[in-house]
Amino acid sequence: THYSELGKPETPFYLLGLEQPNPGRFSIRFFHRSTIAELLHKLHNHQHCLEIVREFTEPVGKRQADSEFPAIWQILCETARVADEIPPLLGGALARSIIEGSPYPEGLYTAIIRRIQADRTINYLRTAILKATLVRNHQQTIPTMLDTENTEPAYLLGRLFSALEKTQEDALGNLNSGIRDRFYSAASATPAAVFPRLLRTYQHHLEKMPSGALAERVGADKARVAKTFREKLIQDIIGFIPTTGFPNQLSIKSQGIFAIGYYHQRKDFFTAKPKPEEPATV
Repeated sequence: THYSELGKPETPFYLLGLEQPNPGRFSIRFFHRSTIAELLHKLHNHQHCLEIVREFTEPVGKRQADSEFPAIWQILCETARVADEIPPLLGGALARSIIEGSPYPEGLYTAIIRRIQADRTINYLRTAILKATLVRNHQQTIPTMLDTENTEPAYLLGRLFSALEKTQEDALGNLNSGIRDRFYSAASATPAAVFPRLLRTYQHHLEKMPSGALAERVGADKARVAKTFREKLIQDIIGFIPTTGFPNQLSIKSQGIFAIGYYHQRKDFFTAKPKPEEPATV
């Protein structure tokens, strides 16, 4: 690590956290003593916990690229519908966990789960926050990209839901109210009540793929190939699900893993795959 712009590694660093419980009055939230080297180490660890494949690496229209190093305010904005609804103590608790390397506030995790349940938006930053909390607070090992070897039931169910959604889109196009809008909340909390119904509907969508929305974009032949690969993918995922069947309920922790599995699989669908190398001619 280069310290030249900040000073020597052993340079003392002090951080005072204040809060304003009411107008005209401030109170001390925390006072942190450290060194430049220790601070940078804690920031690096925080970034490592957050690291996950980004949804948008370049600007798309008015949509900015996802920040590789999201600020605290960006993280907090994902926890509430509007800024006024962000829990007032959450920002200080988050800042303290970052600079001290201590567990993230569990309220951060539950707030993200509530927002996903409310608006069914599973984006880069929300998924990164869930991953960071699972890694630091619960000692989970979660890679940055799709892990096809992960047999955690919640992760598999998230992947399966993403594959079923993509099959619907390929058959019918983007709908105003697709299966994510209608079923995500229930599927991530009570899988046994939802997935059997989704799998029955999936068979109908799969049969329509060669003549549906995907075929209009890429042609019937490519759509038929995509159908074959999709069917194999879903069979492979289901093959890892325990023979006891879909779980009746998922805990809050598992709902976060479900969201990560969904995001990983969704991102993989829209990531260009390298073409196989052609054999060299002699």
